[in-house]
Amino acid sequence: MKSREIRQSFLDYFAQKAHHIVRSAPVIPADDPTLLFTNAGMNQFKDVFLGKGTRPYTRAADTQKCIRASGKHNDLEDVGRDTYHHTFFEMLGNWSFGDYYKEEAISWAWELMTEVWKLPKERLYATVYLDDDESFQIWTKQPGIDPLHIIRFGEKDNFWEMGETGPCGPCSEIHIDLTEDCSGRSLVNAGDYRVIELWNLVFIQYNRQSDGRLEPLPQKHVDTGMGFERVAAVLQGKGSNYDTDVFRPLFDRITEITGVRYGASMDDPMDIAMRVIADHARTLTFALSDGAMPSNEGRGYVLRRILRRALRYSKNLGYNEPILHQLVGTLADSMGDVFPELVKQQDAVRNIIKAEEESFIVTLDRGIEIFNEVIEKVRAEDSITIKGEDAFKLYDTYGFPFDLTRLMASDAGFLVDGEGFEHCMQQQKVRARADRREKHQVQDDGAQWSWFSELHRSLFAGYDQLEMPVVITAIKHTSGKLLLLLDKTPFYPESGGQVGDRGWIESASYRFQVTDTQKDGDSIVHVITDIFDKILDTPVNPDDIQLNEEQLAVEASVDRHLRQDTERNHTATHLMHGALRRILGQHVQQKGSYVNAERLRFDFSHFSKLSDKEIEAVEAEVNEQIRRSEHVIKHADVPYDEAIAKGALAFFGDKYADRVRVVEIPAISVELCGGTHVDNIGRIGLFKIVSESSVASGVRRIEALTGNAAEKLLWKEYRELQQIRSLLKVRADEPVPSRIVELLESKKELEKQLQEIRIGSLLTMLIGELHSSPDIEGCRLMTKIVEGADSESLRQAALALRDEMPCAAGLLCCVEDGKVSLVSFASDNAVKELGIDAGALIRKAAQHVQGGGGGKPEFATAGGKNPFGVDQALEAFATLARAQLEA
Repeated sequence: MKSREIRQSFLDYFAQKAHHIVRSAPVIPADDPTLLFTNAGMNQFKDVFLGKGTRPYTRAADTQKCIRASGKHNDLEDVGRDTYHHTFFEMLGNWSFGDYYKEEAISWAWELMTEVWKLPKERLYATVYLDDDESFQIWTKQPGIDPLHIIRFGEKDNFWEMGETGPCGPCSEIHIDLTEDCSGRSLVNAGDYRVIELWNLVFIQYNRQSDGRLEPLPQKHVDTGMGFERVAAVLQGKGSNYDTDVFRPLFDRITEITGVRYGASMDDPMDIAMRVIADHARTLTFALSDGAMPSNEGRGYVLRRILRRALRYSKNLGYNEPILHQLVGTLADSMGDVFPELVKQQDAVRNIIKAEEESFIVTLDRGIEIFNEVIEKVRAEDSITIKGEDAFKLYDTYGFPFDLTRLMASDAGFLVDGEGFEHCMQQQKVRARADRREKHQVQDDGAQWSWFSELHRSLFAGYDQLEMPVVITAIKHTSGKLLLLLDKTPFYPESGGQVGDRGWIESASYRFQVTDTQKDGDSIVHVITDIFDKILDTPVNPDDIQLNEEQLAVEASVDRHLRQDTERNHTATHLMHGALRRILGQHVQQKGSYVNAERLRFDFSHFSKLSDKEIEAVEAEVNEQIRRSEHVIKHADVPYDEAIAKGALAFFGDKYADRVRVVEIPAISVELCGGTHVDNIGRIGLFKIVSESSVASGVRRIEALTGNAAEKLLWKEYRELQQIRSLLKVRADEPVPSRIVELLESKKELEKQLQEIRIGSLLTMLIGELHSSPDIEGCRLMTKIVEGADSESLRQAALALRDEMPCAAGLLCCVEDGKVSLVSFASDNAVKELGIDAGALIRKAAQHVQGGGGGKPEFATAGGKNPFGVDQALEAFATLARAQLEA
């Protein structure tokens, strides 16, 4: 079977079992700050397992794009060195949400593997948790299974947990024995490539409490995951995942680029390098196609490390040019039918990867210089170990993967402090994790919800209504704030780059000020920071609020002005996105946005700074569209595939349901968007770009204002312009810039004249002092601190003094803004007849001042950081020069 046939047969099998076939979620999690990458099929259903979300179906199946290159699940160091580890892989999976359980999950898995795929039953093993007798008995009933091939294991291998607390349960794994004589029973769960796990069936039936207790869940779930590349290798009769048709197109392309053929050896450095490059190209292409970007933090940091790691391995092939970007098209051709984003984004992804490769190749040389400096430092310390912080600096500043530093150190006969490096890495991870979580204000800090209703989900009803009677369904006290859940709400929760609404919730007794609105699964959380007692007209501490059944009926009111200003900015991003694509090209894709009542921020893919002409063109087009006053059409509940087929744009990192909301501005823009918008684009009023900048390689950012904020900015700039005209006495028909240029040139000329006067005055004074300076063997010797001079006037003075007398030498000094300048001089006779070398004298003086230790001269005024002041430098120069002249 070809790999695409294997994938499709899995989905077809479960479709026949009444499973809903869902799309793969992006590898960039949209709303989970605990994950850098999607690393399992269950990630997109995590809210269901936690009881925070629901789906309109109870059975599902898919093929999920996964990346495991960081954190607990990290296969990076194993890639290329064995037959089955990858940083990117597909996970085939099926799920039951409170529907079927162990009986069906096990029997269907067995049927698919042995009846549909015809895997030999005598080579299959089933593992179960130690005390999971139910699963054990179900396995014994499967037709043709050897009872001795059902093995019990402990928690390490056969008990799955989402975290330290939360949903968990026993799991049952299916392994295949690939030994020649079927003797692999002892190798099950032993990490041996000859007996590998193919499929993991997880039975989520408990909730782990903070004290370690297991409480049964009200609903039991099934979560399964199968490694697509592994099962493809088995079904295609290959000894390695890398020998399947999944990887063959990549190896063929690498051979075409480098001239090196893949030999499938586990030990050959060239074959290892080809496996690493192929794997890493897949990870980068899929991640960037889903909107990730290489950077110096978080997931971008991991991707940058993977890219640079692959480039290091390309040197094993004798190839020193960018290579990964040349594999993007190969992946788009071979996998684009299953993952169309690869085709759609391939040009942008190729350019981003190429820019990163070229940047690192330039940085690599500088990094090697720093590495050599580190080696010299270690030698000077009479050590053979590079400190962890030095290895981390190479990694963090110059992009050196740790294994590259370790390899280079080994070649030079040195070791690297791995523990110290890991300590630095862990500190950075803690900072990065804190940064990610800081963006999600509603996090569980241990406080519990107090529920007044069995309804644990909120209905957003604020597209058309900003005020409505509602009922409080839950309350939580946390970190000096009060959190409320309502049965329905007009408050928009922060999502898709649009900030959460603010406003008020009022009961008969209290007025709650809503300062933010956030999503938490299916719930919409209203964050309350200020509460007023309506009867006493006094503030109330949030911790003192206790509600009873009679106080739950309230009135919810969104701040209308803030919402309307936010809507102006949000709709303007749609107009600007369309204008950017028309003016710059269809490669432009949204990479992020932030919209509030004050301004909008829009990140997009593009590879150069926008010119003033391009910015002006984008701004002009958006304002022209606003003047057309088209109505904004909002289509609710449209099938996702239908919306995409009609040209609607979907954006990176966003998780879309099977049915979506489409925002259409006729002939201008069609986008999938759940945010709120103006009814007519004429209500935006005015659009003004205020800045354009770089965010990352291949990503630009525009910030802009609309409506009243844009008008205020234009009035401010107009008044300032009028003030400038008045100050410069420029008529209304005269251009202001030419007048300013004229003034600057005049100022420059006056400063030049003033400098000439200063130098002339300075020379007169210094020439007089030179004539009265000590005469040593016919040579005038002068040392002087020149007050009020700068380095340039000091240099010109030294040149003039050199030519003033037949034989003279000296050292001049000035201090300018805390910086010391020293200039030495010697006339021709002093040099030719007396052998005076002013440059050597100043260097020797510096060495003398620093105790004869050599090194780089450093001077400071007396009392500064350098304990040897300028006076000592002048004195040292004079002493050395006098001794040389007298000799």
